[in-house]
Amino acid sequence: MAGSQAVTRSTLRQQLADALRDEALAGRLEQRREFTVKQIAEQYGVSATPVREALFDLCAQGLLESVQHRGFRVRQFTVADFKAMVEARSLVVDGVFRRMAEHGPGTGLAEALVSVRRRAEEARRAARTGSLEVLIGYDLRFWRELSELVGNVYITDFLHRIRVQAWVFSVPYLREAPLLREELWGGHTALVEAITRRDLDEARELVQECNRQALDWADRLQAHLLDVRGAVPAAPAPSTAPAPYAGSLPHTGPGAPPGPGAAPRSEGA
Repeated sequence: MAGSQAVTRSTLRQQLADALRDEALAGRLEQRREFTVKQIAEQYGVSATPVREALFDLCAQGLLESVQHRGFRVRQFTVADFKAMVEARSLVVDGVFRRMAEHGPGTGLAEALVSVRRRAEEARRAARTGSLEVLIGYDLRFWRELSELVGNVYITDFLHRIRVQAWVFSVPYLREAPLLREELWGGHTALVEAITRRDLDEARELVQECNRQALDWADRLQAHLLDVRGAVPAAPAPSTAPAPYAGSLPHTGPGAPPGPGAAPRSEGA
């Protein structure tokens, strides 16, 4: 019985971490918003222990900060943080392609790319239609499954975590974009096709294009914020309204919708 209780608590802890991460990814949990373990526990109708564990998991992932004697808050990322994230993922992915060029992409690549290609097609479709939440879910799946081809769990986890952080920063600003489709990169399918052909030079160029687009967007955002605020760009001011938590845990099984709630559930506990 004790073992069953431990499994149940661990599963609940993971579900809570996933649900709160999805709220941040969707832009419904603003940066700098503060909340307590008690508030989250009451919102979701669960005990405090798994909530506290889930919140500390998200702190370890760099999405939340612990505020002494006050609870937790969503971490505030800056434009400079975002640019550093893009640089970090660019260096790692470029190293991955160099390694593949030197040692080959390995056996069974075509079979492994079947699922990645499906994610790529959905991500490209979402980017073209400006469906931001749908894109985030498929984009995270796409890059995670693609990085898993390298066979190094540390690289996979690092790239997934940094992409989550980049999306958390970007979403509040992207939602304000007048022409959202023009801001979203949709080269997922082209990248899969390049890797399928073993054309790693083209694959690296496509990834560089993705990163250049992200940095160009960050430069325009920084200039806009400086013009509007006349100061160092900061995150949007948090709302004073209660956090829009659902009050119950979302469905996370095979039938989950393809938005951020359907993103891979390997972060956290």
